[in-house]
Amino acid sequence: MPEPFQAHYGVVPPRLPEAAVPLGAALRKVEEAMAALARIEAIAVELKDAYLISRILTRREAVASSAIEGTNSTLDELLAVEETQDEPGKAATRQVRDYALALDELVPDVQRLGATAFSLDLIGRMHQRVMRDDPEYGDPPGRLRQRVVWIGGARDIAYSSFNPPPPDEVASCLTALLGYMRGEGMQAMTQGLLTRIALAHAQFEAIHPFRDGNGRVGRLLIPLMMVADGRIPLYLAPFIETRRAEYYAALKGAQQRLDWEPLVGFFAEAVIATVTEVLATRAALAGLQAVWRRRRDFRRDSASARALDWLPHYPVVTVRRLSDLLAVSFKSAAQAVEQLAEVGILTERTGHARNRVFAAGEALSILNRPFGAEPVLPET
Repeated sequence: MPEPFQAHYGVVPPRLPEAAVPLGAALRKVEEAMAALARIEAIAVELKDAYLISRILTRREAVASSAIEGTNSTLDELLAVEETQDEPGKAATRQVRDYALALDELVPDVQRLGATAFSLDLIGRMHQRVMRDDPEYGDPPGRLRQRVVWIGGARDIAYSSFNPPPPDEVASCLTALLGYMRGEGMQAMTQGLLTRIALAHAQFEAIHPFRDGNGRVGRLLIPLMMVADGRIPLYLAPFIETRRAEYYAALKGAQQRLDWEPLVGFFAEAVIATVTEVLATRAALAGLQAVWRRRRDFRRDSASARALDWLPHYPVVTVRRLSDLLAVSFKSAAQAVEQLAEVGILTERTGHARNRVFAAGEALSILNRPFGAEPVLPET
């Protein structure tokens, strides 16, 4: 390492393998995961829904991925901040919002460009997006680190658990990784998608190209690699958050011993569980909409009736937002909100006379439940 850390060494990770990676016991999990991914893709095609309630899934991803790094907000807070952009919200919620907005921007970009999108410019843009509102980040967001960092050991490198490469090695390591992600080698034929995602994720975290924010950027790369491969993007951070210790152990084994099997198996389990979660959420929201429609005799094609289709995507909403979504006047949207509030579908949250925010609490309870928990529908 450079001074004043010359008594210590950083790990320059070897290039990722192009040959097949033995998966052992993880192979069966990978096969199950790819079957689950195919199942949800078939449903998406049938429903003409490429992203499966994507807005809320990306917001849950943002909340969970940020929480793994100690930036804590809630889905309710995030959705409220997005509806009241004139109010800044707390710093943590702004950072979570930035993560969600990065997904909104980057997923279509990578879908359009494919694997060629993976470049140093993209990595810098990703980091800039997720770190621009972090008041404690000391470098310009998006710039590769120019100082020594270490993992573990708090402020003393002598007690670290892993030392990423010295600063002058970061760019070359990252360039090699991006070549792997673009498929510049045999790995596209010898390794399956989940294997490549797991290896690329571990390598990115081992390189640790920024002083902070590496975990968030590394997890952003997971759905982007799926999209680049022509797949539907799945958002795995909620699963990872519930199995954090197992995730870190598998990541450590991959980085320190090149033991890939546990990490590939972990990602396979994440895909299986996430598909189950998404399908349960969709079914519960469809059931909830049926409950809502029984509460009032909504006139067919009325603003109120059409609003029910939007509330699973916008469970926290303003009249202005609903007006835009439905392409109706503010007055018509306000009347719809009033009718929905009368039967308990929406509840006003601010107590203000103006700039009011309404929430579909029953939808939020489904969307905001702990990962893996069964959704609960109201009786009426």
